[in-house]
Amino acid sequence: MSEEDFESNAPTITIGVAMHKEYNIPNDDIYVPIHVGADCHPDTLTHAIQDNTGINISSLNPYFSELTALYWLWKNCDSDYKGLVHYRRYLAPSTIHERHSLPRKQRAITRRSLARQLQSHNIILPSKRHYIIETIRSHYAHTLPSEQLNTARSVLSALSPQSIPAWDKVMRRHSAHMFNMMVMDKADFNSYCTWLFPILFECMKRLPPKQYDAFNARYPGRISELLMDT
Repeated sequence: MSEEDFESNAPTITIGVAMHKEYNIPNDDIYVPIHVGADCHPDTLTHAIQDNTGINISSLNPYFSELTALYWLWKNCDSDYKGLVHYRRYLAPSTIHERHSLPRKQRAITRRSLARQLQSHNIILPSKRHYIIETIRSHYAHTLPSEQLNTARSVLSALSPQSIPAWDKVMRRHSAHMFNMMVMDKADFNSYCTWLFPILFECMKRLPPKQYDAFNARYPGRISELLMDT
């Protein structure tokens, strides 16, 4: 599909911007601010979509982080393409020329640039993060409780056993797509969420996050980063 055909078909694109405090977002109508954790801090961002509206898991934000926005988009948004970025972290335009023709604070991918990408790709991800001397598993285990990885694999074995080879492959790698950032066509986005969230909910049942301090209690959000490449 050409860029002109893409634009003439006028697909709807909604990229949620996960936010928990005031911050400027790109001046492009594809970006929609979503106040994550609105159940916990209802008066923080009154101008944004509240993640405790519609069908939601806002109360789980202390454990799921930006995923409460992902869940909101899954259940309450019907755009042709859906995605998630962070209030201080965005997908960049695909070419160096495009990136450097804009001020640094405005280098988020635009609708026009994204349209070019979506002509040939149903899923757009950020650049991989590279760990060089460590595998994904060893890096996690050296910085966070390793039982979180073990629980995630056990849950996968029960709920999605066909995913175990992919999970093990990701664990052996030295790079991964992180941050829970993406743009997907609606079918892939909804399919991914349908697979992802039951896994995370079961992880919480088997390994309650309340046993950890606030930092480590966010493990479902961190495990989900590894489930993206899985």
